Amino acid sequence: MSRLIARSAFALASVVAAASAASAQPAEKLGSVAFTNSCSEAVQPHLQRAVAMLHSFWWGEGDKAFRDVLQRDPSCAIAAWGIATIAIGNPYATGANPDGAKRAQEAIAQARATGAKTERERGYIEAIAGYYDRFAERPHPARLRSLADAFEKLAQQYPDDETQIFSAIYLVSSQPPADKTFARALQGAAVLELQFKKHPNHPGAAHYLIHAYDYPALADKGLPAAKGYADIAPSAPHALHMPSHIFTRVGLWQESAATNRRAANAAQGEAERSDKLHALDYLVYASLQLARDKDAAAAIDEARQVVGEGATAIGSAYARAAIPARYAIERGMWQEAAKLDDPDKGSLPYTQAMRYFARALGAARSGDAAAAEKDLVHLHHIGDALKAAKNDYWATEVEVQRGAADSWIVFAKGERDRGLTMMRAAADIEDKTEKHPVSPGRLIPARELLGDMLLENGRPAEALVEYEASQTRDPNRFRGYWGAGQAAAQAGSKDKARLHYTRLVELAGSADPRPELAKARDYLAMK
Repeated sequence: MSRLIARSAFALASVVAAASAASAQPAEKLGSVAFTNSCSEAVQPHLQRAVAMLHSFWWGEGDKAFRDVLQRDPSCAIAAWGIATIAIGNPYATGANPDGAKRAQEAIAQARATGAKTERERGYIEAIAGYYDRFAERPHPARLRSLADAFEKLAQQYPDDETQIFSAIYLVSSQPPADKTFARALQGAAVLELQFKKHPNHPGAAHYLIHAYDYPALADKGLPAAKGYADIAPSAPHALHMPSHIFTRVGLWQESAATNRRAANAAQGEAERSDKLHALDYLVYASLQLARDKDAAAAIDEARQVVGEGATAIGSAYARAAIPARYAIERGMWQEAAKLDDPDKGSLPYTQAMRYFARALGAARSGDAAAAEKDLVHLHHIGDALKAAKNDYWATEVEVQRGAADSWIVFAKGERDRGLTMMRAAADIEDKTEKHPVSPGRLIPARELLGDMLLENGRPAEALVEYEASQTRDPNRFRGYWGAGQAAAQAGSKDKARLHYTRLVELAGSADPRPELAKARDYLAMK
Protein backbone atom coordinates (compact mmCIF):
# COMPACT_ATOMS: atom_id res chain seq x y z
CA MET A 1 0.00 0.00 0.00
CA SER A 2 2.83 2.41 0.74
CA ARG A 3 4.24 1.88 -2.81
CA LEU A 4 0.76 2.55 -4.20
CA ILE A 5 0.48 5.83 -2.31
CA ALA A 6 3.97 6.92 -3.31
CA ARG A 7 3.16 6.30 -6.99
CA SER A 8 -0.15 8.10 -6.50
CA ALA A 9 1.46 11.19 -5.06
CA PHE A 10 3.88 11.27 -7.98
CA ALA A 11 1.04 10.68 -10.45
CA LEU A 12 -0.93 13.55 -8.92
CA ALA A 13 1.99 15.92 -9.31
CA SER A 14 2.53 14.75 -12.89
CA VAL A 15 -1.12 15.13 -13.85
CA VAL A 16 -1.30 18.63 -12.40
CA ALA A 17 1.94 19.73 -14.05
CA ALA A 18 0.89 18.33 -17.42
CA ALA A 19 -2.53 19.96 -17.25
CA SER A 20 -1.02 23.27 -16.23
CA ALA A 21 1.54 23.17 -19.04
CA ALA A 22 -1.20 22.41 -21.57
CA SER A 23 -3.47 25.20 -20.39
CA ALA A 24 -0.76 27.76 -19.54
CA GLN A 25 -2.48 28.19 -16.18
CA PRO A 26 -0.63 28.26 -12.86
CA ALA A 27 -0.17 24.76 -11.48
CA GLU A 28 -2.86 23.71 -9.04
CA LYS A 29 -1.25 23.53 -5.61
CA LEU A 30 -3.12 21.85 -2.77
CA GLY A 31 -0.32 20.44 -0.65
CA SER A 32 0.74 16.83 -0.20
CA VAL A 33 -1.52 14.08 1.13
CA ALA A 34 -1.00 10.31 1.22
CA PHE A 35 -4.43 8.94 1.98
CA THR A 36 -4.32 5.17 2.42
CA ASN A 37 -7.06 3.42 0.41
CA SER A 38 -7.94 0.33 -1.59
CA CYS A 39 -9.27 1.97 -4.74
CA SER A 40 -7.90 1.30 -8.21
CA GLU A 41 -4.50 2.56 -9.23
CA ALA A 42 -6.08 4.65 -11.99
CA VAL A 43 -8.06 6.86 -9.61
CA GLN A 44 -5.30 7.48 -7.07
CA PRO A 45 -4.30 10.96 -8.32
CA HIS A 46 -7.94 12.00 -8.38
CA LEU A 47 -8.71 10.62 -4.92
CA GLN A 48 -5.64 12.21 -3.34
CA ARG A 49 -6.66 15.53 -4.91
CA ALA A 50 -10.19 15.20 -3.51
CA VAL A 51 -8.87 14.50 0.00
CA ALA A 52 -6.56 17.52 -0.26
CA MET A 53 -9.58 19.67 -1.16
CA LEU A 54 -11.47 18.28 1.82
CA HIS A 55 -8.60 19.27 4.13
CA SER A 56 -8.81 22.84 2.81
CA PHE A 57 -12.61 23.06 3.11
CA TRP A 58 -13.07 23.44 -0.64
CA TRP A 59 -16.59 22.09 -0.52
CA GLY A 60 -17.95 22.51 -4.03
CA GLU A 61 -14.84 21.39 -5.88
CA GLY A 62 -14.20 18.62 -3.36
CA ASP A 63 -17.67 17.16 -3.85
CA LYS A 64 -17.13 17.16 -7.61
CA ALA A 65 -13.74 15.53 -7.17
CA PHE A 66 -15.04 12.67 -5.00
CA ARG A 67 -17.95 12.08 -7.39
CA ASP A 68 -15.51 11.98 -10.28
CA VAL A 69 -13.56 9.27 -8.45
CA LEU A 70 -16.74 7.20 -8.00
CA GLN A 71 -17.58 7.56 -11.66
CA ARG A 72 -14.12 6.33 -12.62
CA ASP A 73 -14.12 3.53 -10.04
CA PRO A 74 -17.61 2.57 -8.76
CA SER A 75 -16.01 0.11 -6.31
CA CYS A 76 -14.18 2.97 -4.49
CA ALA A 77 -16.43 3.05 -1.43
CA ILE A 78 -14.19 5.48 0.45
CA ALA A 79 -15.01 8.17 -2.14
CA ALA A 80 -18.61 8.00 -0.92
CA TRP A 81 -17.26 8.66 2.60
CA GLY A 82 -15.68 11.80 1.15
CA ILE A 83 -19.00 12.94 -0.31
CA ALA A 84 -20.73 12.47 3.05
CA THR A 85 -17.94 14.27 4.91
CA ILE A 86 -17.95 17.20 2.50
CA ALA A 87 -21.70 17.57 3.08
CA ILE A 88 -21.09 18.57 6.72
CA GLY A 89 -19.40 21.74 5.51
CA ASN A 90 -17.36 23.67 8.01
CA PRO A 91 -17.60 21.79 11.32
CA TYR A 92 -17.31 25.16 13.08
CA ALA A 93 -20.47 26.43 11.40
CA THR A 94 -23.99 25.03 11.55
CA GLY A 95 -23.20 21.61 10.08
CA ALA A 96 -25.02 19.81 7.30
CA ASN A 97 -28.36 21.17 6.13
CA PRO A 98 -31.25 18.77 5.30
CA ASP A 99 -30.39 18.66 1.59
CA GLY A 100 -26.76 17.95 2.38
CA ALA A 101 -27.78 15.27 4.87
CA LYS A 102 -29.91 13.59 2.22
CA ARG A 103 -27.02 13.53 -0.25
CA ALA A 104 -24.71 12.23 2.47
CA GLN A 105 -27.07 9.42 3.48
CA GLU A 106 -27.42 8.42 -0.16
CA ALA A 107 -23.63 8.27 -0.43
CA ILE A 108 -23.34 6.24 2.78
CA ALA A 109 -25.96 3.79 1.50
CA GLN A 110 -24.02 3.46 -1.74
CA ALA A 111 -20.78 2.84 0.17
CA ARG A 112 -22.40 0.14 2.30
CA ALA A 113 -23.94 -1.51 -0.76
CA THR A 114 -20.63 -1.41 -2.62
CA GLY A 115 -18.76 -2.80 0.36
CA ALA A 116 -15.52 -1.31 1.62
CA LYS A 117 -12.52 -3.52 1.00
CA THR A 118 -10.69 -2.83 4.27
CA GLU A 119 -11.59 -2.58 7.93
CA ARG A 120 -10.15 0.95 8.02
CA GLU A 121 -12.44 2.12 5.23
CA ARG A 122 -15.45 0.49 6.88
CA GLY A 123 -14.54 2.36 10.07
CA TYR A 124 -14.42 5.68 8.22
CA ILE A 125 -17.79 5.06 6.57
CA GLU A 126 -19.50 4.04 9.81
CA ALA A 127 -17.96 7.01 11.65
CA ILE A 128 -19.47 9.49 9.21
CA ALA A 129 -22.73 7.52 9.20
CA GLY A 130 -22.90 8.08 12.96
CA TYR A 131 -22.85 11.85 12.39
CA TYR A 132 -26.02 11.59 10.29
CA ASP A 133 -27.77 9.08 12.57
CA ARG A 134 -31.01 10.57 13.96
CA PHE A 135 -30.14 13.71 12.02
CA ALA A 136 -33.36 15.62 12.70
CA GLU A 137 -33.29 14.85 16.43
CA ARG A 138 -29.76 15.97 17.29
CA PRO A 139 -28.17 19.42 16.94
CA HIS A 140 -24.87 19.78 15.09
CA PRO A 141 -22.70 19.94 18.25
CA ALA A 142 -24.04 16.59 19.45
CA ARG A 143 -23.54 15.01 16.03
CA LEU A 144 -20.03 16.46 15.83
CA ARG A 145 -19.15 15.05 19.22
CA SER A 146 -20.22 11.56 18.09
CA LEU A 147 -18.03 11.95 15.00
CA ALA A 148 -15.10 13.05 17.14
CA ASP A 149 -15.55 10.07 19.46
CA ALA A 150 -15.68 7.65 16.53
CA PHE A 151 -12.52 9.04 14.96
CA GLU A 152 -10.73 9.05 18.29
CA LYS A 153 -11.25 5.28 18.41
CA LEU A 154 -10.08 4.94 14.79
CA ALA A 155 -6.97 6.98 15.60
CA GLN A 156 -6.05 4.41 18.25
CA GLN A 157 -6.34 1.65 15.65
CA TYR A 158 -4.39 3.50 12.95
CA PRO A 159 -1.62 5.51 14.62
CA ASP A 160 0.54 5.97 11.52
CA ASP A 161 -1.69 7.53 8.88
CA GLU A 162 -4.06 10.44 8.21
CA THR A 163 -6.61 9.08 10.65
CA GLN A 164 -4.64 11.05 13.23
CA ILE A 165 -5.27 14.30 11.37
CA PHE A 166 -8.99 13.68 10.87
CA SER A 167 -9.37 12.73 14.52
CA ALA A 168 -7.60 15.92 15.56
CA ILE A 169 -9.85 18.31 13.61
CA TYR A 170 -12.99 16.73 15.06
CA LEU A 171 -11.50 16.99 18.55
CA VAL A 172 -10.63 20.63 17.98
CA SER A 173 -13.93 21.61 16.37
CA SER A 174 -15.90 20.07 19.25
CA GLN A 175 -14.11 22.31 21.77
CA PRO A 176 -16.84 24.04 23.88
CA PRO A 177 -16.54 27.83 23.45
CA ALA A 178 -16.91 28.45 27.19
CA ASP A 179 -14.17 25.97 28.22
CA LYS A 180 -11.24 28.20 29.17
CA THR A 181 -8.95 25.18 29.66
CA PHE A 182 -9.15 24.57 25.88
CA ALA A 183 -8.77 20.89 26.71
CA ARG A 184 -10.02 19.40 23.43
CA ALA A 185 -8.31 22.02 21.30
CA LEU A 186 -4.99 21.36 23.01
CA GLN A 187 -5.44 17.61 22.76
CA GLY A 188 -5.93 17.95 19.02
CA ALA A 189 -3.08 20.44 18.74
CA ALA A 190 -0.65 17.99 20.33
CA VAL A 191 -1.45 15.43 17.62
CA LEU A 192 -1.30 18.02 14.86
CA GLU A 193 2.06 19.41 15.96
CA LEU A 194 3.57 15.94 15.52
CA GLN A 195 1.90 15.49 12.15
CA PHE A 196 2.97 18.96 10.93
CA LYS A 197 6.55 18.20 11.90
CA LYS A 198 6.43 14.90 9.98
CA HIS A 199 4.48 16.32 7.03
CA PRO A 200 5.23 20.06 6.70
CA ASN A 201 3.41 20.27 3.34
CA HIS A 202 0.21 18.64 4.55
CA PRO A 203 -2.78 21.02 4.15
CA GLY A 204 -4.81 19.49 6.97
CA ALA A 205 -2.04 19.58 9.55
CA ALA A 206 -1.40 23.29 8.94
CA HIS A 207 -5.07 24.21 8.59
CA TYR A 208 -6.26 22.45 11.70
CA LEU A 209 -3.41 23.78 13.85
CA ILE A 210 -4.69 27.27 13.08
CA HIS A 211 -8.13 26.25 14.31
CA ALA A 212 -6.65 24.61 17.39
CA TYR A 213 -4.88 27.82 18.41
CA ASP A 214 -7.63 30.25 17.42
CA TYR A 215 -7.97 31.65 20.96
CA PRO A 216 -6.33 34.74 22.48
CA ALA A 217 -4.35 32.74 25.04
CA LEU A 218 -3.02 30.30 22.42
CA ALA A 219 -2.75 32.33 19.23
CA ASP A 220 1.04 32.85 19.27
CA LYS A 221 1.46 29.08 18.99
CA GLY A 222 -0.41 29.13 15.69
CA LEU A 223 1.88 31.57 13.89
CA PRO A 224 4.14 28.92 12.23
CA ALA A 225 1.12 27.17 10.70
CA ALA A 226 -0.50 30.49 9.78
CA LYS A 227 2.62 31.71 7.99
CA GLY A 228 2.90 28.47 6.02
CA TYR A 229 -0.61 27.35 5.12
CA ALA A 230 -1.33 29.83 2.32
CA ASP A 231 1.81 28.69 0.48
CA ILE A 232 1.00 25.00 1.04
CA ALA A 233 -2.40 25.14 -0.70
CA PRO A 234 -2.75 28.49 -2.51
CA SER A 235 -5.25 27.09 -5.03
CA ALA A 236 -7.88 26.69 -2.29
CA PRO A 237 -9.59 29.99 -1.34
CA HIS A 238 -10.03 28.92 2.28
CA ALA A 239 -6.32 28.18 2.61
CA LEU A 240 -5.57 31.77 1.63
CA HIS A 241 -8.05 33.11 4.18
CA MET A 242 -7.37 30.82 7.11
CA PRO A 243 -4.03 32.33 8.29
CA SER A 244 -5.92 35.52 9.12
CA HIS A 245 -7.61 33.75 12.03
CA ILE A 246 -4.26 33.81 13.82
CA PHE A 247 -3.20 37.18 12.37
CA THR A 248 -6.44 38.66 13.77
CA ARG A 249 -5.87 37.14 17.19
CA VAL A 250 -2.42 38.69 17.49
CA GLY A 251 -3.24 41.97 15.73
CA LEU A 252 -1.16 41.50 12.54
CA TRP A 253 -3.55 43.55 10.44
CA GLN A 254 -1.43 44.10 7.34
CA GLU A 255 -0.86 40.36 7.05
CA SER A 256 -4.57 39.70 7.60
CA ALA A 257 -5.61 42.22 4.96
CA ALA A 258 -3.13 40.85 2.42
CA THR A 259 -4.09 37.19 2.78
CA ASN A 260 -7.82 37.96 2.73
CA ARG A 261 -7.36 40.04 -0.40
CA ARG A 262 -5.82 36.96 -2.03
CA ALA A 263 -8.63 34.77 -0.70
CA ALA A 264 -11.38 37.05 -1.99
CA ASN A 265 -9.71 37.22 -5.41
CA ALA A 266 -9.42 33.42 -5.56
CA ALA A 267 -13.05 32.76 -4.55
CA GLN A 268 -14.62 33.42 -7.94
CA GLY A 269 -16.93 30.45 -8.48
CA GLU A 270 -20.58 30.27 -7.50
CA ALA A 271 -19.76 27.65 -4.88
CA GLU A 272 -17.21 30.00 -3.30
CA ARG A 273 -19.51 32.98 -2.70
CA SER A 274 -19.61 32.30 1.03
CA ASP A 275 -15.81 32.02 1.09
CA LYS A 276 -15.55 35.37 -0.67
CA LEU A 277 -17.89 37.15 1.74
CA HIS A 278 -16.15 35.58 4.74
CA ALA A 279 -12.77 36.81 3.48
CA LEU A 280 -14.19 40.29 2.81
CA ASP A 281 -15.52 40.51 6.38
CA TYR A 282 -12.02 39.79 7.71
CA LEU A 283 -10.53 42.21 5.17
CA VAL A 284 -12.87 45.03 6.22
CA TYR A 285 -12.08 44.40 9.88
CA ALA A 286 -8.32 44.47 9.29
CA SER A 287 -8.51 47.56 7.07
CA LEU A 288 -10.47 49.47 9.70
CA GLN A 289 -7.87 48.69 12.37
CA LEU A 290 -5.25 50.20 10.04
CA ALA A 291 -7.55 53.20 9.41
CA ARG A 292 -7.53 52.31 5.72
CA ASP A 293 -11.11 53.42 5.38
CA LYS A 294 -11.04 53.67 1.58
CA ASP A 295 -9.91 50.06 1.33
CA ALA A 296 -12.69 49.04 3.71
CA ALA A 297 -15.27 50.96 1.69
CA ALA A 298 -14.06 49.32 -1.53
CA ALA A 299 -14.41 45.88 0.08
CA ILE A 300 -17.94 46.77 1.18
CA ASP A 301 -18.83 47.64 -2.43
CA GLU A 302 -17.29 44.36 -3.54
CA ALA A 303 -19.37 42.42 -1.02
CA ARG A 304 -22.54 44.06 -2.33
CA GLN A 305 -21.77 42.63 -5.77
CA VAL A 306 -21.79 39.06 -4.43
CA VAL A 307 -25.33 37.89 -5.07
CA GLY A 308 -27.20 34.63 -4.87
CA GLU A 309 -25.81 33.07 -1.69
CA GLY A 310 -28.57 31.90 0.61
CA ALA A 311 -29.40 34.00 3.66
CA THR A 312 -29.06 30.94 5.89
CA ALA A 313 -25.44 30.15 4.99
CA ILE A 314 -23.66 31.30 8.13
CA GLY A 315 -20.53 32.70 6.47
CA SER A 316 -22.54 34.75 4.00
CA ALA A 317 -25.26 35.84 6.42
CA TYR A 318 -22.76 36.89 9.06
CA ALA A 319 -20.61 38.86 6.63
CA ARG A 320 -23.56 40.66 5.06
CA ALA A 321 -24.83 41.72 8.48
CA ALA A 322 -21.47 42.59 9.99
CA ILE A 323 -19.61 44.44 7.25
CA PRO A 324 -21.72 47.65 7.07
CA ALA A 325 -22.10 47.70 10.86
CA ARG A 326 -18.34 47.42 11.36
CA TYR A 327 -17.71 50.28 8.97
CA ALA A 328 -19.87 52.63 11.03
CA ILE A 329 -18.93 51.46 14.54
CA GLU A 330 -15.16 51.18 14.10
CA ARG A 331 -15.07 54.76 12.84
CA GLY A 332 -17.26 55.98 15.72
CA MET A 333 -19.95 57.12 13.30
CA TRP A 334 -22.86 56.56 15.65
CA GLN A 335 -25.51 58.37 13.62
CA GLU A 336 -24.46 56.34 10.59
CA ALA A 337 -24.81 53.14 12.64
CA ALA A 338 -28.28 54.21 13.78
CA LYS A 339 -29.42 54.47 10.15
CA LEU A 340 -28.29 51.05 8.97
CA ASP A 341 -30.78 49.13 6.83
CA ASP A 342 -33.07 46.49 8.28
CA PRO A 343 -31.58 42.98 8.44
CA ASP A 344 -31.97 40.76 5.39
CA LYS A 345 -35.30 38.97 5.42
CA GLY A 346 -35.01 35.30 6.23
CA SER A 347 -31.45 35.60 7.51
CA LEU A 348 -30.25 33.82 10.62
CA PRO A 349 -31.63 35.25 13.88
CA TYR A 350 -28.22 35.99 15.39
CA THR A 351 -27.07 37.80 12.25
CA GLN A 352 -30.23 39.88 12.35
CA ALA A 353 -29.38 40.67 15.97
CA MET A 354 -26.06 42.21 14.94
CA ARG A 355 -27.81 44.77 12.78
CA TYR A 356 -30.34 45.62 15.50
CA PHE A 357 -27.52 45.90 18.03
CA ALA A 358 -25.51 48.23 15.82
CA ARG A 359 -28.52 50.46 15.26
CA ALA A 360 -29.51 50.51 18.94
CA LEU A 361 -25.96 51.33 20.01
CA GLY A 362 -25.65 54.01 17.35
CA ALA A 363 -28.96 55.62 18.29
CA ALA A 364 -28.24 55.55 22.04
CA ARG A 365 -24.77 57.03 21.58
CA SER A 366 -26.29 59.71 19.35
CA GLY A 367 -28.71 60.64 22.13
CA ASP A 368 -31.83 59.09 20.58
CA ALA A 369 -32.86 56.64 23.29
CA ALA A 370 -36.37 56.24 21.86
CA ALA A 371 -35.08 54.96 18.51
CA ALA A 372 -32.63 52.66 20.29
CA GLU A 373 -35.42 51.13 22.34
CA LYS A 374 -37.26 50.04 19.18
CA ASP A 375 -34.28 47.95 18.11
CA LEU A 376 -33.78 46.72 21.66
CA VAL A 377 -37.23 45.10 21.45
CA HIS A 378 -36.01 43.04 18.46
CA LEU A 379 -32.95 41.94 20.44
CA HIS A 380 -35.15 40.74 23.28
CA HIS A 381 -37.32 38.70 20.92
CA ILE A 382 -34.32 37.14 19.15
CA GLY A 383 -32.54 36.34 22.39
CA ASP A 384 -35.63 34.68 23.85
CA ALA A 385 -36.14 32.61 20.69
CA LEU A 386 -32.53 31.42 20.71
CA LYS A 387 -32.82 30.40 24.35
CA ALA A 388 -36.02 28.49 23.62
CA ALA A 389 -34.26 26.72 20.76
CA LYS A 390 -31.39 25.82 23.16
CA ASN A 391 -28.93 27.61 20.88
CA ASP A 392 -26.85 28.50 23.91
CA TYR A 393 -23.83 30.07 22.22
CA TRP A 394 -25.71 32.55 20.08
CA ALA A 395 -28.25 33.19 22.83
CA THR A 396 -25.35 34.33 25.02
CA GLU A 397 -23.93 36.52 22.25
CA VAL A 398 -27.31 38.23 21.84
CA GLU A 399 -27.62 38.56 25.62
CA VAL A 400 -24.36 40.55 25.62
CA GLN A 401 -25.59 42.73 22.75
CA ARG A 402 -28.92 43.27 24.49
CA GLY A 403 -27.23 44.17 27.76
CA ALA A 404 -24.78 46.54 26.09
CA ALA A 405 -27.47 48.31 24.07
CA ASP A 406 -29.75 48.59 27.09
CA SER A 407 -26.93 49.99 29.22
CA TRP A 408 -26.24 52.77 26.72
CA ILE A 409 -29.94 53.58 26.53
CA VAL A 410 -30.09 53.87 30.32
CA PHE A 411 -26.87 55.92 30.26
CA ALA A 412 -28.30 58.24 27.59
CA LYS A 413 -31.36 58.83 29.80
CA GLY A 414 -29.10 60.10 32.55
CA GLU A 415 -29.00 57.00 34.80
CA ARG A 416 -25.26 56.79 34.49
CA ASP A 417 -24.41 54.60 37.45
CA ARG A 418 -27.03 52.02 36.49
CA GLY A 419 -25.85 52.12 32.90
CA LEU A 420 -22.28 51.43 34.03
CA THR A 421 -23.40 48.52 36.19
CA MET A 422 -25.29 47.01 33.28
CA MET A 423 -22.41 47.55 30.85
CA ARG A 424 -19.95 45.89 33.23
CA ALA A 425 -22.27 42.89 33.55
CA ALA A 426 -22.42 42.53 29.77
CA ALA A 427 -18.62 42.67 29.53
CA ASP A 428 -18.27 40.05 32.25
CA ILE A 429 -20.59 37.69 30.36
CA GLU A 430 -18.68 38.18 27.11
CA ASP A 431 -15.37 37.41 28.81
CA LYS A 432 -16.61 33.93 29.70
CA THR A 433 -16.82 32.74 26.12
CA GLU A 434 -14.96 33.14 22.82
CA LYS A 435 -15.89 34.69 19.53
CA HIS A 436 -17.17 32.32 16.85
CA PRO A 437 -14.67 31.44 14.08
CA VAL A 438 -17.10 32.83 11.51
CA SER A 439 -16.17 36.31 12.75
CA PRO A 440 -12.88 38.19 12.94
CA GLY A 441 -14.27 39.83 16.06
CA ARG A 442 -17.47 41.01 17.67
CA LEU A 443 -18.80 44.28 16.27
CA ILE A 444 -17.12 45.93 19.24
CA PRO A 445 -15.67 44.31 22.38
CA ALA A 446 -17.99 44.79 25.33
CA ARG A 447 -15.12 45.68 27.65
CA GLU A 448 -14.01 48.37 25.22
CA LEU A 449 -17.54 49.75 25.34
CA LEU A 450 -17.28 49.79 29.13
CA GLY A 451 -14.12 51.87 28.77
CA ASP A 452 -15.99 54.29 26.52
CA MET A 453 -18.78 54.66 29.06
CA LEU A 454 -16.41 55.24 31.97
CA LEU A 455 -14.54 57.83 29.94
CA GLU A 456 -17.78 59.65 29.10
CA ASN A 457 -18.69 59.56 32.79
CA GLY A 458 -15.47 61.36 33.77
CA ARG A 459 -13.69 58.31 35.23
CA PRO A 460 -10.61 58.07 33.00
CA ALA A 461 -8.40 56.07 35.36
CA GLU A 462 -11.03 53.32 35.54
CA ALA A 463 -11.58 53.54 31.79
CA LEU A 464 -7.86 52.97 31.18
CA VAL A 465 -8.01 49.73 33.15
CA GLU A 466 -10.86 48.46 30.97
CA TYR A 467 -9.25 49.46 27.68
CA GLU A 468 -6.03 47.70 28.63
CA ALA A 469 -7.95 44.61 29.76
CA SER A 470 -9.81 44.57 26.45
CA GLN A 471 -6.51 44.65 24.56
CA THR A 472 -5.45 41.35 26.12
CA ARG A 473 -8.33 39.60 24.32
CA ASP A 474 -8.51 41.81 21.23
CA PRO A 475 -5.01 43.21 20.75
CA ASN A 476 -3.81 46.05 18.55
CA ARG A 477 -7.24 47.53 17.92
CA PHE A 478 -7.40 51.13 16.69
CA ARG A 479 -10.29 52.09 18.97
CA GLY A 480 -8.60 50.34 21.89
CA TYR A 481 -5.44 52.40 21.55
CA TRP A 482 -7.41 55.59 20.98
CA GLY A 483 -9.57 55.05 24.05
CA ALA A 484 -6.59 54.09 26.21
CA GLY A 485 -4.63 57.13 25.05
CA GLN A 486 -7.50 59.48 25.87
CA ALA A 487 -8.09 57.86 29.24
CA ALA A 488 -4.42 57.99 30.20
CA ALA A 489 -4.10 61.63 29.14
CA GLN A 490 -7.19 62.66 31.11
CA ALA A 491 -6.02 60.68 34.14
CA GLY A 492 -2.67 62.50 34.06
CA SER A 493 -0.68 59.40 33.14
CA LYS A 494 1.52 61.03 30.51
CA ASP A 495 3.79 58.04 29.95
CA LYS A 496 0.89 55.71 29.27
CA ALA A 497 -0.81 58.30 27.08
CA ARG A 498 2.33 58.59 24.97
CA LEU A 499 2.63 54.80 24.85
CA HIS A 500 -0.90 54.24 23.56
CA TYR A 501 -0.89 57.20 21.19
CA THR A 502 2.48 56.09 19.79
CA ARG A 503 1.09 52.62 19.17
CA LEU A 504 -1.96 54.16 17.50
CA VAL A 505 0.14 56.27 15.14
CA GLU A 506 2.47 53.35 14.36
CA LEU A 507 -0.49 51.08 13.71
CA ALA A 508 -1.98 53.47 11.17
CA GLY A 509 1.26 54.48 9.48
CA SER A 510 -0.24 54.66 5.97
CA ALA A 511 -3.78 55.46 7.05
CA ASP A 512 -6.50 57.60 5.59
CA PRO A 513 -7.21 60.78 7.59
CA ARG A 514 -9.04 60.28 10.88
CA PRO A 515 -9.52 62.94 13.54
CA GLU A 516 -8.24 60.54 16.22
CA LEU A 517 -4.88 60.29 14.47
CA ALA A 518 -4.54 64.04 14.19
CA LYS A 519 -5.23 64.45 17.91
CA ALA A 520 -2.80 61.67 18.82
CA ARG A 521 -0.06 63.26 16.73
CA ASP A 522 -0.76 66.66 18.32
CA TYR A 523 -0.40 65.13 21.78
CA LEU A 524 2.86 63.42 20.86
CA ALA A 525 4.20 66.69 19.44
CA MET A 526 3.78 68.44 22.79
CA LYS A 527 6.89 68.76 24.97
